[in-house]
Amino acid sequence: MQKIFVPLIIVLAISIPQGIKVSNRINDGDLGIRIVEGNEVTLAWAPRGPGWPDRGLSWEEAQNICKHLSEDGLKVMETEQNIWRLPTIDEAVRSMMLHGENAGGVWYAEKEKADYEKTPDKESPLWDVHSKVIYYWTADTSAQDKKQAYIIVYDGGVYDKRKIDHYSYLSFRAVKGVQSPWSI
Repeated sequence: MQKIFVPLIIVLAISIPQGIKVSNRINDGDLGIRIVEGNEVTLAWAPRGPGWPDRGLSWEEAQNICKHLSEDGLKVMETEQNIWRLPTIDEAVRSMMLHGENAGGVWYAEKEKADYEKTPDKESPLWDVHSKVIYYWTADTSAQDKKQAYIIVYDGGVYDKRKIDHYSYLSFRAVKGVQSPWSI
């Protein structure tokens, strides 16, 4: 009995806090185009579809899809449209959220480090809480190795990965700038 009791206590001690965290994630169920404002960044994030796939792609594949995405982000066109793109690492860090509020992220390029006022989580509007995808590609090539690009994790971590990497949990979400209704 005691041989089972100790491992059971360890498993419960680890899984209960994680279960509480996951159950408190914001999920508004809206997988459409999302305008994310705050922290000196305003971007439209692509709707679920080719610009926000629920499968893994390499950095090159993600870049190519972005170039060919239609205005509404729902179709891959035969010719380059150049409307959508991958977010920069700075934009991704500044857009991260926790419980519907901007997490206050800042990217320090010289240190290759992101700092946050609040640790972001895998929540709406940037993430699909039910998806296996936990990393997004960014547009930026690693400062250390040109064969690598930066990725951002749902919890705000930033790492570099080989551009040819193709894992089911590593995908992307295309972005585009948002024009002010007052601009001419």
